[in-house]
Amino acid sequence: MASLSVESAGVRTGSLLADCVAQHGSATHPWFHSEALLAGPEASRNLADAIHLLCALHGRHPGVVDHAATRTVEPGGRSWLVAATGAAAAERTLLTRLAVAAGPIPSTPGGGGSEAAIQAQRGALATLAQSDRRGTALGAALAFACDWAPVRRNVIEAAARRLGVETAPHGFGDEEVWRMVADGAGASERALLFGAQQLALQHRALWDLLEARAQARLG
Repeated sequence: MASLSVESAGVRTGSLLADCVAQHGSATHPWFHSEALLAGPEASRNLADAIHLLCALHGRHPGVVDHAATRTVEPGGRSWLVAATGAAAAERTLLTRLAVAAGPIPSTPGGGGSEAAIQAQRGALATLAQSDRRGTALGAALAFACDWAPVRRNVIEAAARRLGVETAPHGFGDEEVWRMVADGAGASERALLFGAQQLALQHRALWDLLEARAQARLG
């Protein structure tokens, strides 16, 4: 938790949250940028695997944003969450379309363990996004949006191009919006950052799992 202990004067909560996600989330994972995922001879299977697991983790209602909307009372946070729930629904629809276009999930040794791991992650994210600690759920939802942006740009768009599926921009806003929501939330900074870090770490664990599955398929 050392990364969350910074309490510097003049450092805004939104900046700390964005930095937390940047440090702990998807974008710094080696597999996330690997040639094997995006451009190598196994990229089609690896991207399909990523889409199927993303769909398993985030493709069902209610998701992180939907849960957080029921737990957040701060006006600024609620205003953003109302729009974000619609954006999350659109992303679920896109994930479903991509999963259908990709065909069956790639056969992978130890696949049963992967299913159990994803179910555990879904449970952990649902618990986090329904936390009674004021600010935790909002922090998780903001971190989801913040981390989803590179996931969408780097992985989902790459899969959509390969599969011939049209996409529209996601509706979560941009980093300036997320920073403003966090800055104006009026909730505990520690709770916001805890929610953000835990969400980011769950996403990072997903890329660990996807990398391990790709290696298992190579034997």
